[in-house]
Parts: sequence; structure tokens; C-alpha cells
Amino acid sequence: MPAGVRGGSLAQAKSRPKANAKPRSARPRRARAVEYAPAKLRAAQSMGMSPTFAAGVVAIVLVAAIGVALGTGDRWRTLKAGMAEGVGTQAAFLGFKLQRIHVQGASPMAQDDIVRASGLTRDQPLLSLDLDALRGKVERVGWVKEAKVIRLLPDTLVIAVKERPTMAVWQNRGRLHVIDAEGRPIGEADPARFPDLPLVVGEGANEAAADIWPLIRARPRLTERLEALVRVDNRRWDLRLKDGGIVQLPAIGEDSALIRLDQLDQGQRILELGFQRIDLREPELVAVRPRSAATLAATAPATLAPVPATPAATVPAVVAGTT
Repeated sequence: MPAGVRGGSLAQAKSRPKANAKPRSARPRRARAVEYAPAKLRAAQSMGMSPTFAAGVVAIVLVAAIGVALGTGDRWRTLKAGMAEGVGTQAAFLGFKLQRIHVQGASPMAQDDIVRASGLTRDQPLLSLDLDALRGKVERVGWVKEAKVIRLLPDTLVIAVKERPTMAVWQNRGRLHVIDAEGRPIGEADPARFPDLPLVVGEGANEAAADIWPLIRARPRLTERLEALVRVDNRRWDLRLKDGGIVQLPAIGEDSALIRLDQLDQGQRILELGFQRIDLREPELVAVRPRSAATLAATAPATLAPVPATPAATVPAVVAGTT
């Protein structure tokens, strides 16, 4: 006989759910990690690595790959510039924007040129400024030998420069340039604003002036009578005086020639006599040419003659009417 089941039939007992069992549809379905994991993670698991360790290795590889990609070309530089600009713009809303520029170490004439070359504007975001690029702009100004740019938060920029000292005005091919002690033209300087600087004339005069000008400046009597230093064939100097006279210096031994001129001027006031030309090109000879025929007739003619090594007061000046 079929066994009976208390409380119902066998079919009913099989279909009755257990008291503690939950409906299968109510259980949360777990994501199948194996199906969605990268192939490298599956390979790592098969080699015995833990999922956490394998995930860390994959993350490191991905970061390195991104770094290499950004480091090639200008991508990293572009990304960096974009991030800096974004940060600077946001900081500007908090008050970090340019309000004041202090230029240190520059003359008043140079300050305007430096600020103009920097291209800075008021209320510009201060944190996003490229200080190296700004320094490069400032150092391209003719006045500036070297520069430093310092950012003072929240709203100030300091431009500290070492200015090139002006030495002379250089005339070449009809144009005038202010030059520094190295003979380099200062493009922003207006020659008309430097009437006290000496005038050097001719090809190569700008580069050679640094050697001759200290010798001239050490002689006040000659300096106050000097109109211009003229470079002849880019090898020697003629000193053009304000009264129209010319002092001819040799290509070698300029200092010695000027010492002889000092001796003549101390003993005979040769610079005050108004000679048309004083020739010092020969090492031990001095020749002078009078300014007019009347002066020449009243003076004994002579040719180049040696200057004896005597005290300054007795050094004779030899007058030459044909040289």
C-alpha cells in the first residue's frame, strides 16, 4: 500500500516550500567577476596571484602607459599649461590677480620699455603666469643684461633687472645708435636723449670704442675738446676736435701716443693753438699742420722729426706744412 503522508498527499508535500527558504527571485544576483575581469587578471589568478595584487599590478601598468603617452610630444606640456591656466583663473576670483608691477634696477627711461615688453595687463591671473617666459621677454629688451621675475602673492609682480650701462652714441651709415660698454646697440634708447655721451663714427667703431674711450676719458683737457672719435679703416682712430682739428692716432700703441700728446699739451698748450692736424701715427715722431696759410707762413716749415725723451715742458712740437 502506498504510504500515506500526514496532512496531505505526497504530491502536495513535494510542492510545499520549506518554511525557512526564500523565494529564488528575491535573492540578489551577484555579478560574475570571471566574465567581466580583464584577461590579464584571469591569467594572474591562474598563476596563483591574489586578485588584489593582480589589480594593483594592472593599475601601475596603466598609469605608466598614460605617463609615457603624455610625455611624448607636447601633450604633457599642453596638459600642464591647461591645468595651470585653470587654477590661475579660479584663483583670480579669490583675489590672486595682478595689480602692481615693481621694476627694480632700471633707469626711468628703461622701465617703460620693460613693462611694455612684458605684455602684462592689470587683473591678469597671477598664479598662471609663466615666469620663465616672462623673464625671456624682459631680457630681450636692449636695456637689460639679465633679469629675475618674482611673484609676490596676492597681487604683485617684481621684475629685478641688471641694466646695461650706456657708453657712447654710434654713428654708422647715417644712423645713430646708443651702445653699451660691450658695443651692443640698445635699440630702445633714443640717441637724442644722450647729448653727453661721446660720439663714435664708422664701421666697427662700436666694438673698438670700449678700448679707446677709457684712455680718452682719463684726460679731461682732451675730453672737453673732443667732438667725435672716428674709426679709420676699422684699424685706428682719428680724434675730431670741436675747433675742427684732428688728432691722428696709430693703429698700435694708442696709449703711448696719447702720453706724447699730454706732454705737448702740458708744455706748449698744443690743443689750444688750433692746429688743423696733429699726427701721432709714428712711434717717436709728431707732426702738426697749421689751420691757415698765414699761420703756416709765420711758422718754420719742417718735416717729421724725432721727439727726444726730455721732460714734458721741453718736448718740441714739429710743424709740417705738407703732411
